[in-house]
Amino acid sequence: MDCYYKNTTQFQLKEPPKRIISLVPSLTELLFELGLGPQIVGRTKFCIHPEPAVKAIPVIGGTKNLRFDTITALQPDLIIANSEENRKEDVTTLKEQFPVAVTTIYDLPSAYAEILELASITDTSAQANTLITTIKNGFAQLNGKSATPKKVLYLIWQKPYMSIGGDTFISALLQEAGFRNVMQAQQRYPTLTEAELVQTDAELLFLSSEPYPFKQKELEALQVLLPTKKIILVDGEFFSWYGSRLQHAPLYFKQLYDQI
Repeated sequence: MDCYYKNTTQFQLKEPPKRIISLVPSLTELLFELGLGPQIVGRTKFCIHPEPAVKAIPVIGGTKNLRFDTITALQPDLIIANSEENRKEDVTTLKEQFPVAVTTIYDLPSAYAEILELASITDTSAQANTLITTIKNGFAQLNGKSATPKKVLYLIWQKPYMSIGGDTFISALLQEAGFRNVMQAQQRYPTLTEAELVQTDAELLFLSSEPYPFKQKELEALQVLLPTKKIILVDGEFFSWYGSRLQHAPLYFKQLYDQI
């Protein structure tokens, strides 16, 4: 997966954008939350929320496999990208023709900052402030949920097994939810062998629904390898989507506690 890179090109729009392309699933959902659905003219194939409204928007490829001819034909006046989900070279190419807002999100404060920045560009600051207040109130209610955070190994891939380091948004959300990432000292997305899985001191294994869609069969196979560990299938969207989905994450985390 790509590392973070900085947005080095600044731009100023003369008026709020009327033709927006979103290259980021989390932020496509956010745009709808801010009331900008009618302005979205393009999305990636991974921009699946909100349904069914999003299905009417043309697809411009994947987050890392863009169809530049389709994007050019749509003539956007704003493209929204992310420094981890979209490739730097693709963003550089797009910047040659269009205004591109590149977000960088690695924890809740940076998520709030980017939501407000996008809202400023799109003239939806009032809606964004209301949303952020809702998100903050939800996470505030999680404080003190667990006096002793349980140690979690969060897996996002298999063959090889891949986890999340301490510099990722998922790790930040684990902490906000009251857990402790056992891979906190690692960076980005470290891989693990089966032997390393056996040796981990994690009390819980979370198997994410994305990017690899772990299912019950993978859980059962890992349970044989790790008979003393509690293994849970988790909805990765609540740990990795950093837009308006965050307002629903605290309730999901509360429900998750009930399985532990």
